[in-house]
Amino acid sequence: MTAALEALRPRQWMKNVFVFAGLIFSQNMFNPRDDLLVLAAFAIFCALSSSVYLVNDLVDIEQDRCHPVKCKRPLPSGRLRPGTALLMAVLLGAGGLAASALVTPAFLWVALSYLALNLAYNFVLKQVVILDVLSIALGFVLRAVAGAAAISVAISQWLLICTVLLALFLALSKRRHELVLLDATAVNHRRILAEYSPYLLDQMISVVTASTLVTYCLYTTAPETVRKFHTSNLVYTVPFVLFGIFRYLYLVHRKDEGGSPERTITDLPMMVNLALWLITAAIVLYVR
Repeated sequence: MTAALEALRPRQWMKNVFVFAGLIFSQNMFNPRDDLLVLAAFAIFCALSSSVYLVNDLVDIEQDRCHPVKCKRPLPSGRLRPGTALLMAVLLGAGGLAASALVTPAFLWVALSYLALNLAYNFVLKQVVILDVLSIALGFVLRAVAGAAAISVAISQWLLICTVLLALFLALSKRRHELVLLDATAVNHRRILAEYSPYLLDQMISVVTASTLVTYCLYTTAPETVRKFHTSNLVYTVPFVLFGIFRYLYLVHRKDEGGSPERTITDLPMMVNLALWLITAAIVLYVR
């Protein structure tokens, strides 16, 4: 049971907090019905993402045995049988889709798209340079779209762009960490890493970092944003975004982290910064 729970990767459920973006920025955070719907959406995506992780581990079981950290996972270490993992993946995927149908039809379509994207990633896209990281980023976008679909609100195109850029930043940082950590044996773990180099990834990260910051700044000052929230004070959240991205870059380049965003986010300065961003955003959006 311990191995089965570990294989679900509960630490990575933190990635599903993107489903709350639509709730927060639609100013419905204090609507009990919408809160319950988004919490249900979060739980459903935890089930769907765990199903995806199990499939990923089944596909990559041999490569993971060459990784100094992933070799300790339940499947490559032999603590969980492949048949059991496959059954768990099917049950979680089917259960998640069945529950999605009870939320809204739009949410069900997003959930289906998320599963289809990740199946395509596991079997095809992870071996195609650039498309591999774009697929990961699109998965985060679908989480954000799912949260909005759950409460039937439109999500800002600005937020979608910010989400895909931030997700690309995280995905590229993860690729860089794998390449640097594994060095000469990187290709044995993931063949696509042969198509990348630390220099190339650093160039991509630089582009995405600048684009993320500029896009978020433009979003906070855009006329449609000011009209929607009746305030221009969202710009005061920009310093926290700046610090968060720079701190993440520091952890990637100076502390050799970045392989697991869910672990990096538990860095104390990152946690304090995130809390301050949430508090500031809540005050701007909800206090009049």
